[in-house]
Amino acid sequence: MPAAATPAPSTGTTVLPFKALLLDMDGTLVNSDAVVERCWREWAVEQGLDPAEALKVVHGRQGYATMAVLLPERPMEQNYADNRVMLAKETADTDGVVPIDGAPEFMAALAHLPHALVTSADEKLAQARMTAAALPMPLTRVTAELVSASKPDPEGFLKGAAELGFEAADCIVFEDSGAGIAAGKAAGMRVLGIGPRAGEHAPTALVRDLTQVRVVTAEDGSTALHLTG
Repeated sequence: MPAAATPAPSTGTTVLPFKALLLDMDGTLVNSDAVVERCWREWAVEQGLDPAEALKVVHGRQGYATMAVLLPERPMEQNYADNRVMLAKETADTDGVVPIDGAPEFMAALAHLPHALVTSADEKLAQARMTAAALPMPLTRVTAELVSASKPDPEGFLKGAAELGFEAADCIVFEDSGAGIAAGKAAGMRVLGIGPRAGEHAPTALVRDLTQVRVVTAEDGSTALHLTG
């Protein structure tokens, strides 16, 4: 069983031991909401959908999976085709893409620790957004091309853990979306929720942003997240 979050004595800090971290990108490391909303509002209007309702299910999933939720009767081939167009638009549009507060310092602290990016973006989109946010790209990453199923399926997180060489119980997932949190839980991992969207989906622990997360390495080499606020 994964270790539960435990409060550190008399400090007001929650401590989560870990051996590896699996990091979502959008909404977790990178704030790309402006681009996502521009592109998906346009698509929703083209399909005769309410953009506000469409945006409720966009976050966390690959585009084709979002389209399947919104247009369940439409052939998947059309969803895949539209997803290719959507990915190209999102990759070309980095206006307003910025790091989540605390992300640069957090990523610097992980430089020599086991971690992987596990994102519903494809490689090109991930590279574009991490570059726009001036964040280092993890060497280990699981992007859309490398999985057969979108979040909330746990495949991506399980693959990330396997590539890093750790069991699910040793990993902590960082996520902001309902689909991503469900995927982390289904993988048997603890989930640290980032931001207000995450709070609606019962993660293991929740922070406002990455300024509330500190990576601590003990003298014996063990590692833990210290969560404040």
